[in-house]
Order: sequence, then structure tokens, then C-alpha cells
Amino acid sequence: MTTMTTPTATNTTTTTTTTTTAIPGAAGGFTERYLLDPAVNADPYGYLSALRDHDPVFWSPLHRAWLVTGHAQLMHCLRDPAVSAERVRPLMDAVPEGAREDAERAFAILSRWMVFNDPPQHRRLRQVFQEQFAARAVGRYRAFVARATRAMLARRAVPGRAGDLVADIARPLPALVFARWLGVPQAHGPSFWYWNARVGDLVLGAAQEEREYRTSLTSLVSLDDYLAGLVRERRADPQDDLISSVLAGGRIGKTVSEEEFVGMLTQMAFAGGETTSNLIVNTVLALLEHPAELAAVREDPARVSMAVEEGLRWDGPSKMSIRTAARDFDLDGRPVRAGDRMFLVTAAANRDPERFADPDRFSVLRGSASHLGFGFGAHFCIGAALARLVACAVVDVLVRDYPGLELLQERHSWQPSLLNRALTALPVRY
Repeated sequence: MTTMTTPTATNTTTTTTTTTTAIPGAAGGFTERYLLDPAVNADPYGYLSALRDHDPVFWSPLHRAWLVTGHAQLMHCLRDPAVSAERVRPLMDAVPEGAREDAERAFAILSRWMVFNDPPQHRRLRQVFQEQFAARAVGRYRAFVARATRAMLARRAVPGRAGDLVADIARPLPALVFARWLGVPQAHGPSFWYWNARVGDLVLGAAQEEREYRTSLTSLVSLDDYLAGLVRERRADPQDDLISSVLAGGRIGKTVSEEEFVGMLTQMAFAGGETTSNLIVNTVLALLEHPAELAAVREDPARVSMAVEEGLRWDGPSKMSIRTAARDFDLDGRPVRAGDRMFLVTAAANRDPERFADPDRFSVLRGSASHLGFGFGAHFCIGAALARLVACAVVDVLVRDYPGLELLQERHSWQPSLLNRALTALPVRY
């Protein structure tokens, strides 16, 4: 899981048209490209490096936003209270007129998500979950995750047979683990994950038509209603799960209302699988494309965690986060004005040569966890420990038990997204 961000509809529409803008007087003839151009979406790093070299704080006419690509400049934004996470209004504005009647309650729910709040409100909401998401608390699930990983791979990934790593393990395992951790009964899984997928369409900008917006908005309301019922059940009959543990902490109804708590659970539900799934797939792809690095991990499986950290830096599950300027301020000599949108492009910052030596090289021996794959500061991904636990479990089993694991094709299809770095499939031979 990780901190989520929301684009507006104008910046998320899938397109197959290559869009560029020549920048007058640009050194070396730099030409801006649309970030959802299919070629850029498939392999963004060359272009992002050129953009960062041209100007690490660049006003984009195409995206009507500041593109922040330098590591130092992006860190400044993550620390500066002038850079605001409150951005539910642009989502609301993107809803077609015909779907507005369904939107009021749904966007009230979104307004309770931690990722859409600034301090001190963000801190008040986050503290409710802080203890449950700590590495020590998450570590209690290590044995369960290991068992679930081996059992799922045994059923779905027979050595010597072809399969899709995304569908076979990377999507279903995080969903299984998170549902167990949250306390969602297995029988409720299909509805629960359907609602989550439709909420994702809304938050990540995939919803474009009025019908799609209506489906996403009603799904968010259904998810909120379901989790409110689950909270009532856990009050009456506590179990070994996240909801029961938070309720036992005594903050709900005091520092945070029950309505706020349920709203935050909808955020947790949405974030529970997507980022971890992408982290697994991207790390495995990187290892298979770099045989020497894979051999280094097989030689010493203790390096699995190093491989996952390098995966987060080199080709992480999230490409950027979106913010808004709360007031006028200066960023690296650029006059940012109140209301300006800002794209904090972590995918570029994580390959900034000013911060990382030989940044375009994938190396499991790099030994640095100072990447921005899970964000930084107040909005550092609260679910980072759980995401790392699940990703490391999958990579560990694949490295140890599948010596013949290999890619079945060289070119892959990536989901068109400003925010996520997600493969549609990863065909492999186990």
C-alpha cells in the first residue's frame, strides 16, 4: 500500500495520439511530451531524465501543472506546508453533470481519507492507525503471509508451465492478505473487491463516461456502508483483525468520529492491493531482465529485501503524486502561485544522478532505502511495512523454489496511468 493521489479527468483520459509541445529556446531542443503518450507510458524513464535535465521544476502547458522531477526539489515539496494534499474538489469538478446527484455522499467519504488532508487534520486521522501499521505489528502476519504465498503458488504456478504472474499471484495474494488483516470474511470477498476496483476507477481517473462515474460513486457508498456494518459487528464481537484492534485502542468516538474511521477504512480497502501487486510484478520483471542481479539474490536469499527496495527505486509501483499550491511560494527560483497543480514525479526523482550513483542501473547491492517509492514525511505510505512483507514473501519463494522462472516475451503492456506503474500481464514460464 502506498499514499494515493488523484488526477483530474483532463489529465487521465487514455489516448493513442502522440502530443508534444516545442519549448522555445530549450537547450538541446527539448520537446515536451504528453505523459500518457503510449511510448512514454510504456517506458517513461528516458523522457523523464531529459525533462529533469532540462528543468527539474517545469511548468507544463500540456498538463497545466508544475512537473517536479529533481530529487532535492521534490523533497522540498514534500516538506513544505505550502504544497497541499487537499484535492478532492478537482475530482468533484470532473464528474459529468448527469452523475452529480450521486456524488455528494461519495465525495464526503473521500474528504475523510488521510491522503486528502493536510496537517494537523492528517496527523489526527493517521494516529488512529499508527500502532497497527508499525513494522512490529505487521510482523505478526509474517507466518500467515508465508503460508498463503506458498499455497497460492503451489496451486497456480506449476514448475515448467506457462502462466501470468499478475493474475496468478501478484493480484490475488495481496487481496487475500489484506482482506484477512482487515477482517473481511472470505465469503464477502467478491463484492468487496468489486467495489474497490470501481473506487479505483474514480480515484485513479479511469472513469470517464457518466455511466462509469455513477458506478464508481455508488460503489464507494456501498463500500462505506459495508465497512460501517463490519465496524458495528466488531464492536459487538471483536476478532483478531485491524478493525477490532483500532476499536480496542479507544480513539474512535474521541479523537476521531466513527464516520471518519469508516471513511478511512474505505481508503485502506482501496489501497490494500494495487501498490503491493505492482511492486511484486515490477521487481520480478526487473530481476528476470537482469540475470546477474537475479543470480546474486539466488546466491544469498537474504538479498531479497534489497531487491525489493531497489525495485521501489528503479521502477516503483507509483510514478507520481499530485498536489496543489496552498499559497504563493518560490520553488527553485520558479514562482508557484496559489491553486497551481503540481505533479511530484517520484519516478524521475528516484533516478536523479544528483542523489543516486549510476541511477539507471538496477543493482540489488545498491544498499540504499533512501528512495521515494513510498513517499516521504507526513504522507509516507502508512502501509509500507505490509507491502514490503508481502512483496518479499513472493520474491523469496520465486527465487528459492523456481530456478527455471523465465520471461515468455520481451515487450509488455502497461496500464495507461499518470500515477501507477502497472503491467497488464507478465507472461512467464514457472
